[in-house]
Amino acid sequence: MKKIKITIISSISIIALGVAVFWGYIYVKTKEWEAIVYPNTKIEDIDLSGRTLDESKRLITQKYGDAILKKNITIKTSNKDYKLNYSKLNARYNIEDIVKQAFDYGKNLNLFDKYKVIKNPAAHQYNLKFIYDPAPIKKFISTIKKEVEIGSKDASISLINDNFQITPDKKGIKLLDDKLEKIILSNVNGNINSNDIVESAPTEKILANITSDKLENIDAKISSFSTSYTSSDSARSTNIELSAKSINSKLLMPGETFSFNKTVGNSSTDRGYKLAPVIVGKKLELASGGGVCQVSTTLYNAILRANIPSVERYKHSLHSSYIGVGMDATIAYGILDYRFKNTHPYPIYIEAITQNKNVTFNVYSNSSLNNKKYEIVNEVVGKNVKVYRTTYKNSKLLSKDLLYTDSLT
Repeated sequence: MKKIKITIISSISIIALGVAVFWGYIYVKTKEWEAIVYPNTKIEDIDLSGRTLDESKRLITQKYGDAILKKNITIKTSNKDYKLNYSKLNARYNIEDIVKQAFDYGKNLNLFDKYKVIKNPAAHQYNLKFIYDPAPIKKFISTIKKEVEIGSKDASISLINDNFQITPDKKGIKLLDDKLEKIILSNVNGNINSNDIVESAPTEKILANITSDKLENIDAKISSFSTSYTSSDSARSTNIELSAKSINSKLLMPGETFSFNKTVGNSSTDRGYKLAPVIVGKKLELASGGGVCQVSTTLYNAILRANIPSVERYKHSLHSSYIGVGMDATIAYGILDYRFKNTHPYPIYIEAITQNKNVTFNVYSNSSLNNKKYEIVNEVVGKNVKVYRTTYKNSKLLSKDLLYTDSLT
């Protein structure tokens, strides 16, 4: 009986010792991996098995973190290549987080499960996440835009020695910045083995509003009108000449509206205008710019004879000696304006001439408009004056149309 008891005790002791040895081995084995990455663990293509946390960070940073900062975005234009390094985008991977995840794998298991993971490791693959700040891309595109874009330039026309000279228009260049941004954003990537982004900047040509071919339609004088200011003193003459000069060489495209006040501006003394008689109510008073209304009236008559109607026109409160009744057009800066719209399918060019105390406006456009001629006539009827436009073709009267009726009171 005593022998049996000893045998049992011995067996239990041996088993206990075996168990202790077994768990001791497991403990030691897991302890060896406590400060290193468990077996068969990869980040991207780098096996980190048996690496410390710091070693793992260093390996991943060297291959991926440093490499991504060497990539560039290159945008090619006709004159220059623009380069943006990934470092400007704060391009990076989530190295810190992903290495910590790989390192922590299995560390929270119980002792036996840790041992099983170490003894028979299943493959554990981790992939880096690419991160960048897109804001610098907008700034990069803005720099390209400022240097690449060229505004279009309208053609211009001038009358020299009775001949028109046209300075050609120039096309502009516009950067399609929204499209370029989409191209860049769709190509920015974290693949360190791919080539740098190289793209051509998308642009489009911008046509001028006024092109040479449009101005080439101006080839003939279509109307003219003059008034005399021989009785004017030097102050009034100066005002007439200054305001006429402001209108000389004025170009109006089809559909464009002319404003006398916007074109001539304020006839103030600080702009060189003199004190001369102006009509105020039913009397004459000295004021800056006296005589400018003779210019608006002369232009008005030239424009009517070009078969262009008025948009805005006012009569004087007193009859002016330099023009027939009902055929005047007064202005008062900021209050009364003379405006007309070019209703022809061609541009018109206005020439203003002050010579020998006469102010003349010549209107030029396409010669096809000369197939008809227009005259403006007035008829006094009682206390009113009726103003008509008569239309002629080959010296034959085609029509007589009432334009408006003014009161003479």
